[in-house]
Amino acid sequence: MVTADSGPSAAGESLGGGAFNQRLGPLILFKRSPSSSLEMKTDLNLLLECLKYQMDNPLSQKEALVTIHSICQQNSDAGVYFREIGGLMFVQNLAKSSEHSMVKEAALYTLGTVAEQDVYCQQTLCTSELFEDLILFLSNDSNTNLKRMSVYVILVLVSNNRIGQTLVRETGCMKVLSQLFRIGLSKYELNLSDKNVFQNYQLWSSVCSTLCVCVNNPQNDENQMLCCSLFPHANDWLINCIKPEIIRPICSFIGLTLANNTYVQKYFISVGGLDVLSQVLVKLEFDSLKTLSNAKLAVVVIKTVDACIADNPTFGEILSKYHIVSKLLTLLHHESLDSEEKCSIILTLGHCTEACEENQYDLFKNNGLPLLIQALTESQNDELNKAATFVLYNCKKITEKLSLSLRENAFDENEAEQLKNINMKEKTIEEYWKKAKEILHRIERLEAEGNEEKIQREKFKDDVSSVNINIQNTLKHIHADSIGEGPKAEDEDKSQSRKLQSCKSHGFMSKACADDGQMKTLLKSANPVSACYRESRQNETLSKANSSCNLHLHEETTFGEKRFVSQSSNHVFKDPNPIVKNRRQQLPITDPFTLCSDIINKEVINCLSADNYSKMFKFRCSGCIAVGKSLNSRNFSKLLHSCPYQCDRHKVIVEAEDRYKSELRKSLICNKKILLTPRRRQLSNEPTTSGGIKKRRIRKNFTEEEINYLFSGVKKMGNHWNLILWSFPFQQGRKSVDLAHKYHKLSKHPKCATPLLEEDLSV
Repeated sequence: MVTADSGPSAAGESLGGGAFNQRLGPLILFKRSPSSSLEMKTDLNLLLECLKYQMDNPLSQKEALVTIHSICQQNSDAGVYFREIGGLMFVQNLAKSSEHSMVKEAALYTLGTVAEQDVYCQQTLCTSELFEDLILFLSNDSNTNLKRMSVYVILVLVSNNRIGQTLVRETGCMKVLSQLFRIGLSKYELNLSDKNVFQNYQLWSSVCSTLCVCVNNPQNDENQMLCCSLFPHANDWLINCIKPEIIRPICSFIGLTLANNTYVQKYFISVGGLDVLSQVLVKLEFDSLKTLSNAKLAVVVIKTVDACIADNPTFGEILSKYHIVSKLLTLLHHESLDSEEKCSIILTLGHCTEACEENQYDLFKNNGLPLLIQALTESQNDELNKAATFVLYNCKKITEKLSLSLRENAFDENEAEQLKNINMKEKTIEEYWKKAKEILHRIERLEAEGNEEKIQREKFKDDVSSVNINIQNTLKHIHADSIGEGPKAEDEDKSQSRKLQSCKSHGFMSKACADDGQMKTLLKSANPVSACYRESRQNETLSKANSSCNLHLHEETTFGEKRFVSQSSNHVFKDPNPIVKNRRQQLPITDPFTLCSDIINKEVINCLSADNYSKMFKFRCSGCIAVGKSLNSRNFSKLLHSCPYQCDRHKVIVEAEDRYKSELRKSLICNKKILLTPRRRQLSNEPTTSGGIKKRRIRKNFTEEEINYLFSGVKKMGNHWNLILWSFPFQQGRKSVDLAHKYHKLSKHPKCATPLLEEDLSV
């Protein structure tokens, strides 16, 4: 069978076999492997001349063509050269014009092999004219071997070539191939021992391979639509002749024609193609226990079935009539199949069970899940593992449906068990209702406790507001009594108001009431005016403040106890944290004393909060807390030396650094060669006198060669003096400035210039 995989060697064997090679005659001397491209070109030129001058000798022409084929196979560049010298077009015309069948066969065989070796030769031969000539060879009463060679050339021209696929359709060549597919084999009973039957079978299998290439690689939808008409004929052959010689080509043709084309898949199912494949698969699975070849052949049919249902899994319902899932699982147990074949079977199982509940039930019923899990755990093939995972994922989605269907099917037999299950469900539902009622009761109790807490909070806010009003009235009274006392009384009242206001704040109330001495020092530092007079009169006010603070603390503890009780009683819900809103009683803005006291109280609260916030950074090492800063060896050392609170680790680092620097200073005193800072680099190596004055360079006159270098450099590079200096071998010590000065002097005085300069100036 001549296919794209078999290549030219298979076709060459059909040209005459060993007897044909014995008749090569004197031209056999050309069949050598050229040691160089020159010998190869010489041989091809001589063979082409032999073809031209041996028109009356068909045997010599055939031998020359076969020799050209041999040279092109041995050297990949030979086909390109043969195309350049016009050999391809001559051989094409020779195949068309020759009257001898053997010359036509050899010419077509040579064209096919050269086009198969080189893409440019394929494009050169891919013309409508050549396809029309091939149609004539296939339509006339030609011998079978000539038709095979014509089909082989079509296969080579169409393979991996979309232009060839288009031409084979537009020129009508596909219709001729379809006709050969129908009439290539006349009887269902093949007797391949008969020579004529064997030749017809080879032609038919070559036509199948060519049709496969026409519809696929690359995929061509239009050619797939044309090949749909061959499905009924293919179904007849599958039913009547279950042999590997027939099933393999037909399944390959059907699978490639169906691939990724929903319309063609529906048409194939409408003509009964999927039913036919299922019947063939059932027969092959039954015979697979006897022979290994039937198991391998069943895998070929399974791949074709998978190509039919891959894009539309609903077609899997047709397979359920034949219990294909059980057949697939049986084949999966077959030990003679390799991992790739088992992967194809598992993938087909996945597509069968993706949207069909009957196939899913068959998979569970025939213990498919344990088998797939075993294949997933034991196999090391990634593709097989992916396919098994795909099937298990499909089973996961329909497990509940299958369990319900199984219960419905078994209800008549196990009615008592079903009733017990229903009673158990009812009991569990009642338990759930009880738990739900308990939860609702707890929620209502928590809501009642929350309402009580809200009422107590409102009462507490009213008491606090009344206390605030009383305090403000006393402060006003004190302010009116102490008008003549000057700033001393005013400072005292401010300190008292600050204490009371700090007692009212929720975060720092316990701290202010517990430590009166700390509050006094804070107030002194905040406004240090007449501290002695202020301390003598604030005892009475502080006693009132302490009483109000104690009241507030007592209420907070009661709230905390209530929260603790509610949390311990309920383990399901957590009581939300109480929200305390600090509302300040608005005083008339016209009172200057109250306005000043509020401002001072805010400052005290900010100081207290800042003190708590910065407590963990106040006495920390600067090296430990400097995380986000850009540090290096210099500023980090300064940072550590400036920090009074060094940790043990950084203290050791600082001591080691100081110790190292002291040792360096000592060594610097003892040996003056050691320097902590680098010396300034000298910019030039020019000689200097003892006083530091640069010496004058020795004057060097420009030679004629240097002047030529200079002007040729200017001519090529322009006024790029550094490039000129680096490009030509000037004397040592020359600089780019020297070149520029010399060029400007010579351009001003052209009489002193060389002939090269005179040419430049004349231009």
